[in-house]
Amino acid sequence: MKFTNPFYTFLLKFLVLFLAFYYGTKFLSGLATPGGYYIPFIEKYVDYVSWLRHSLVYGATYIAALFGYQTEILPGFLLKVVNAKGVFVSYSCAGYGVMSFWAAFVIAITNPLVKKLLWLLGGLLMLWVINTTRIGLFLVAINKGWPMPLGLDHHTWFNIFAYLVIFIMMYFFDRNSKHTNQSEV
Repeated sequence: MKFTNPFYTFLLKFLVLFLAFYYGTKFLSGLATPGGYYIPFIEKYVDYVSWLRHSLVYGATYIAALFGYQTEILPGFLLKVVNAKGVFVSYSCAGYGVMSFWAAFVIAITNPLVKKLLWLLGGLLMLWVINTTRIGLFLVAINKGWPMPLGLDHHTWFNIFAYLVIFIMMYFFDRNSKHTNQSEV
């Protein structure tokens, strides 16, 4: 079966890339975790999820500081308010699912490489900021005793907000692409 329809070609590329990024990340994370098929080299040089988790923890300290909280970072990706409650930033908190979705979308679209790279990095940065803000606000919320809106947990709120931002970025990416293509004609 031959895919001649551009939409089907895009959809196939998107699905293959998303699955490769998402499950590739899970696979590499598994190799970077002691036990099972642990490979020290992967942990030391390729474990980008741990690097991402570190950056989220450090970034969230600044969000908590905006609310007047002094924080401390403990081993094992634990961020806590000094002498109070803390949050553990697990692998599932890293946001690699939404980042995989965005990366697959941008790479699957037919556009010049430089434009793809700018949109890819800008979108990943935006998702990182949203995630960092979420973790910092969650730390503040549990220390102030704030309930989660509508009874939804912070992961669900992050996914709702992150995908909303992704769809907005997709709209502007598409709009920018059409504008660029029309001005080149």
